Amino acid sequence: MSINIIIIAMEDRTRTNVIINIARTLVLTVLSFITFPWVCRYLGSAALGSYTWANTFVAYFLVLAKIGIPNLAVRECVKVKNDKELLSNKVQTFFIIQLITTVLSFGLMTSLVYSVPDIASSKEIIFLLSINFLSGAFSFEWLFIALEKQFYMSVRTIVILALTTILIVGFVTAPGDIYIYALITASVTVLTSIANIIYSRKFISLKKTMPYSFKELFKPLLVLFSISLVISFYNQTDTFILGFIDKSKNEVASYSVGIKGIDVIIGVITALSTVFIPRAAICYAQEDKKYFNRLNKYSVNICLFIVLPAIATMIALAKPITGLISGNTSFVESLGYMNAPAVLMILCSMMLTYSISDIIYGQILLPMKKEKYYLFALLGGTLLNIAFSIVFGKYVFTSSPAIGVAIGTSVTDLLILVFLLAVTWKWSGPAIFNINSLKIFVIASIIFVITFFIKDPIYNLFEPKVGVINSLIIELVGIVLIDAIIYLVSLFFLREELINSFRRKKKDA
Repeated sequence: MSINIIIIAMEDRTRTNVIINIARTLVLTVLSFITFPWVCRYLGSAALGSYTWANTFVAYFLVLAKIGIPNLAVRECVKVKNDKELLSNKVQTFFIIQLITTVLSFGLMTSLVYSVPDIASSKEIIFLLSINFLSGAFSFEWLFIALEKQFYMSVRTIVILALTTILIVGFVTAPGDIYIYALITASVTVLTSIANIIYSRKFISLKKTMPYSFKELFKPLLVLFSISLVISFYNQTDTFILGFIDKSKNEVASYSVGIKGIDVIIGVITALSTVFIPRAAICYAQEDKKYFNRLNKYSVNICLFIVLPAIATMIALAKPITGLISGNTSFVESLGYMNAPAVLMILCSMMLTYSISDIIYGQILLPMKKEKYYLFALLGGTLLNIAFSIVFGKYVFTSSPAIGVAIGTSVTDLLILVFLLAVTWKWSGPAIFNINSLKIFVIASIIFVITFFIKDPIYNLFEPKVGVINSLIIELVGIVLIDAIIYLVSLFFLREELINSFRRKKKDA
């Protein structure tokens, strides 16, 4: 009886943390769709492309600075989270390692900036953006993930990003403001680190009370560092290669606008990992395989519940979505962002493939200490992504390299997921392929058909009366509301498990 009570309490806490995370992500999405269209309009495609390329370059050194610490730190801190002295020792150990690697990473980046002419031309914005990983060494974000402080992280993130949104709208008003924009975005990490340092004193002490154990962390850090490095190369390779193919950087801007839509949904799923990773690690360590399976199925259920209708809606509404983001509703070459709708439609599949792969890594392979399979998958995927991006971007779609790179990236992501499913089928197969997932897929497909047939009539009805921009907003909001009602009502009657769980909870109350 007591075991059942513990499981119910764990499920309730997990559900609460999921709701908090989704609420946070929705608020951040709204803020993102205020700032990004603003930046697209006022910076322009060339300046935005330059910013995106520089940010991609800096991201590689951010990974070098972290060397896989966040995931390992979460796993290790979870084990001792109820012992303040041991927890403090773990935090101090990881902090010292990250401080050293951050300084080394910054030194390497600086040497490259001043030795490669093509990179040196962007040195001002690169050094502004490097504030991200310099201040990131002091963030201790992994501590709060391990302690499951979801409410604190949500409130802090919303407040900081709301402040930076106001600053962007107030100070970014011309292409020359690219440096102001870089400084504002970098300040997010600075403010986060300050808030975390202050709040962390409630849970840990920074005073040394026992020796540090660096040696035992070397092997797992090496594996996780390799994974983090390859993830960064894999995530940034498409944009980086596209920047070299297209010297004007206009295609990079089109790609950035196209990928912005899917980043929102992927961000929702990866944010939810902060809820499930520590819980999955505890369950597997305690050999509670029953709850481990239930947790993975619940996580995948949430993923499919969000991702599948998002794919359906975004593919059907790619033009109005990218039009509103970029401020370019005609998509003519002279205005930039011409290939953004096609990029969005092609990359939509990644909302599913990337999200499921991330779940398999964080909630199955990592707790089982079999993360090497994820490393193998990403190594092969990175090589394929480079090859596909160059072939499709440079030689097949010569006039529209952003489309070619998008195709290469989507195909690569699918192949990575196939490999991960093969090596984790015992755990991932039942969680993904079941009757409940089929219900979600069928209703999402119906949503796509409905959206495809009603989008043009709704736009044409309002466009003569309220203009292009307003009619696009009405079209998007109206269709999303219609789709949401049909989707939720249909799944309610089909007794879909996620919706049914809230209905059961209400009855039990």
